[in-house]
Amino acid sequence: MVYWILKRIFIGPLVKLLFRPWVKGIGNVPREGAAILASNHLSFSDSIFLPIMLERPVVFLAKQEYFTGRGLKGRLTAAFFRHTNQLPMDRSGGEASALSLMGGSTVLERGGLLGIYPEGTRSPDGRLYRGKVGVAKLALEVGAPIIPVAMIGTEKVQPIGRRVPTIRRVGMVIGRPLDLSAYAGRADDRGTQREVTDAVMRAIQLLSGQEYVDEYASVVKARLTAGGEQAQAPRND
Repeated sequence: MVYWILKRIFIGPLVKLLFRPWVKGIGNVPREGAAILASNHLSFSDSIFLPIMLERPVVFLAKQEYFTGRGLKGRLTAAFFRHTNQLPMDRSGGEASALSLMGGSTVLERGGLLGIYPEGTRSPDGRLYRGKVGVAKLALEVGAPIIPVAMIGTEKVQPIGRRVPTIRRVGMVIGRPLDLSAYAGRADDRGTQREVTDAVMRAIQLLSGQEYVDEYASVVKARLTAGGEQAQAPRND
């Protein structure tokens, strides 16, 4: 109920008025049944813009840290994420991440829409980075289609480190569902997971026009932090 009130009455109308978001390919999202929306990740606001433009509710996997903050600010942040249909995702890898993905499986098994960022974190510089295989494992285990999504211009609205968004227009391009029938019964095969994930990232790249980097974004961020460097986003003004 809170989700619909925020979407229909408060956040949704305000976002549409200020940012005038446009969307292409909205007909590629099924009206019912399970599906995964696999998107590039440029901004904190990505998980707000996409659900507002869709009729169906979308549950996103968000980093666990958003749900564990302390003090008044931490509690308010956690409440916001819970009420906007987002689930905590442990990104440390291994068994912890696998357990977090089970929440996504539950959404899909109930016939819902699950939003996931295969890169695992926001792009440090506007480029598209190597996807993690969790999106493929989920899709193959549940038998849900993967729908590639490209967020356009959201990194200029709220880049990493910026709390107050800049008012400008943003867009979304939703591609056709990927045909995964050839991979049926191979959900636990690591090679299959990588092949499917790479296909997802290629589809996102075609929609977004981003430069692709065959490296994990988290590794690049760690390297930049260790070296005291700051990522430079490609200019496309």
